Amino acid sequence: MPHAAFSPEWLNRYTDPYALLGVSVAADERRILKRYRVVAKQLHPDALVDVPTELRQLADQVLPKLVNPAYQRLKQDKGRNEVLAALRFKVRRLSRDQQLQPTSKPGKYLLDVAEAEVDVFYEQAVDQLCDRQYASLAEFETCTQQLSELNLVYLRRKMGAPVIREKRSGLVAATAIASDPLADHPANNGKSSGQAYADRHYGRAQEYLKGKNVQAAIQELKDALKIDPQNSSYHCLMGQAYLLQKLPGMAKVHFRQALRLNPKNAVALKYARQLNLTMTDPPPRPAATPTQDSPKQPDSKPLDSPKRSLFGRLFSKGSSR
Repeated sequence: MPHAAFSPEWLNRYTDPYALLGVSVAADERRILKRYRVVAKQLHPDALVDVPTELRQLADQVLPKLVNPAYQRLKQDKGRNEVLAALRFKVRRLSRDQQLQPTSKPGKYLLDVAEAEVDVFYEQAVDQLCDRQYASLAEFETCTQQLSELNLVYLRRKMGAPVIREKRSGLVAATAIASDPLADHPANNGKSSGQAYADRHYGRAQEYLKGKNVQAAIQELKDALKIDPQNSSYHCLMGQAYLLQKLPGMAKVHFRQALRLNPKNAVALKYARQLNLTMTDPPPRPAATPTQDSPKQPDSKPLDSPKRSLFGRLFSKGSSR
């Protein structure tokens, strides 16, 4: 370490607010606030009664001098746009001088990973680093440096393309994930990186529904279903969201699919009874029903029959700096 811990020179090393909070550069204000509260609680004096002196010193210095200012810069759109502009300028300068050379394993992987995997790997790597970022002084230095590096590499990969904020749409495309660089990390509990990321969409959808933000919840669930369209729980929650939007026809489609995938889904069964849903009910459609004079074709559907709905390692705690 070139400077003594907690010295002004040491503090000046950490200039990326996103890295200090441990959030993605695509995070919206809700996610930033949630992460800030987690860090502030973790570094609060009441939570550090029986911990090593070094950790208390870290909290005393980092919370007021780094974490709080980082949150103040990111809590509004204007501040986030200014930070992103500064980070993009740094990326262009480093790229021009051929100095954007990541040193950590996650950063190196992100620089070369296939385009379809960039967003998933980046989000997963950020989540896993922030889980232990404030566990000790050494973890803070390592994780924050790697988070800052990941942010620069991610923006380099997105050069010329806008960073899509969560409040407007999800980050994951409907492309299948070809490899699973984070599968061995214990935070995933044996899940693939894609599945773990889909679960995060699902969790955010649950939080949005608790806050009565139904449209945002539906968007999160659409993103989850792009990754895992065969998940009964995702379809079930989507059905509940559509009910809250007073769209019972769409709700039936998803409750029916939830029961096809898992006939024992208790929540879907409850709503199926409430909606008098049967597995043979056709999905809603605007087209007129066939007339009695329409010829029947035993092996094919009439042209105006209802249209069927479509349902279709790298990282470790030992990562080098």
